[in-house]
Amino acid sequence: MSAVERLAAGNASARLRAAMTVGSEPGMVEALLERCAVEPDFFVRDMLTWALTRQPVELTVSKVLAEVRSDVPQARSQALHTLSKLGVPDTWSAITPELLRDPDDEIARTAWRAAVVLAPEGERAGLAAVLVTQLGRGDRMVQLSLSRALVGLGDLIEPLLPLTSPDPAARAHARATELLLRDPDAAFALDVERAKRVDSLGPQRVAELGA
Repeated sequence: MSAVERLAAGNASARLRAAMTVGSEPGMVEALLERCAVEPDFFVRDMLTWALTRQPVELTVSKVLAEVRSDVPQARSQALHTLSKLGVPDTWSAITPELLRDPDDEIARTAWRAAVVLAPEGERAGLAAVLVTQLGRGDRMVQLSLSRALVGLGDLIEPLLPLTSPDPAARAHARATELLLRDPDAAFALDVERAKRVDSLGPQRVAELGA
């Protein structure tokens, strides 16, 4: 059975083992990227990305960048994840504002994480300005991903947080992000609830109540 056939085996464990072994085999970039676009198992996809990082970077980067523009959502998401693991600074420009605002939550979440890893120092404030426009979006996991990305940019996000936004969801998410920035070990779910209480009662009243 060829390496390509092993990557498409019916059993996820077999595909995982195949991804582990083909990383050191030459000429596998295209096959790995093709499998990334269709692989249903999260752990196998992560191993495919690891295998891509074992291929020669000068052969890998251009092909991964092409996948960022793919019509297949999973291919775009996995390519962004791979860029974050390759860590090549020049690939920052591939993470466009459109990707950061992508309506597909998984693509957006992956773009946020990759952007924080790859953004050069001079671009981080601009990145934060785009990311804060997404506050209030999605379910708890989407909001946690965004807050972690923002916190990864450091204190520069604090003046950008829309704490007085007319949108209550964005306002509460901004407050929860502010709390997470001050205490990275805080439980995010609790912080969201606390942010809602602060938003409705005011910080002084919350402190008085010990809520």
